[in-house]
Amino acid sequence: MQALQQSPMKKLEIIVQGEHRDFVLDLLDRAGASGWTVVDNLAGKGTHGAHEGHLMFNADAVLVMIITAVPAALADAILEGLTPFFNKHMGVAFTSDIQVTRLARGASTPASGA
Repeated sequence: MQALQQSPMKKLEIIVQGEHRDFVLDLLDRAGASGWTVVDNLAGKGTHGAHEGHLMFNADAVLVMIITAVPAALADAILEGLTPFFNKHMGVAFTSDIQVTRLARGASTPASGA
């Protein structure tokens, strides 16, 4: 049986208008994030007012959340890359300390009869 391994990471939850989704995904890919998840059609209320979470005719007109888990140094680089964007566009990034739990990489299963 393979063992589970925990790794300390930073979780970034980045909320932007749908029209800027590809910019953020490209930034994550260029920075070296190994994966991300996109949640479309967010509803909520913040400093820019209330936002409806329904998709009418244009996916660019809704808010999206992009979630990624990366090492701390990479999180800092991603946030630095987002700074000029947030100076021009609406958006927010939440940063959390997390533990990512997954099967240990490179672990082998014992041969049968061992």
